[in-house]
Amino acid sequence: QVQLVESGGGLVQPGGSLRLSCAASISVFTIASMGWYRQAPGKQRELVASITSVGATNYVESVKGRFTISRDTAKNTVYLQMNSLKPEDTAIYYCNARRISIYWGQGTQVTVSS
Repeated sequence: QVQLVESGGGLVQPGGSLRLSCAASISVFTIASMGWYRQAPGKQRELVASITSVGATNYVESVKGRFTISRDTAKNTVYLQMNSLKPEDTAIYYCNARRISIYWGQGTQVTVSS
């Protein structure tokens, strides 16, 4: 079992920044990949960014150059730094871990609005 605890969502104006955190209950080195997904109202959940156990990263095209996924292996925590936020980034953001099974966090709301 892997437990994931997310934090860092909130309300921000367009052009602003937020950092999401996802703390895992086990070492991130033992997790094949971790990622951030988002789901906006009426839309399917989509992968935003992911990072593998060896640190390789991947981003959806719409966030490249604005979002950065990283990790602190000592804290077993993965971060999503989101800059230059746009209203279309508004969604519930979910942390995801793939090990033998797939695990999800509880989700954190990100709202980008003036």
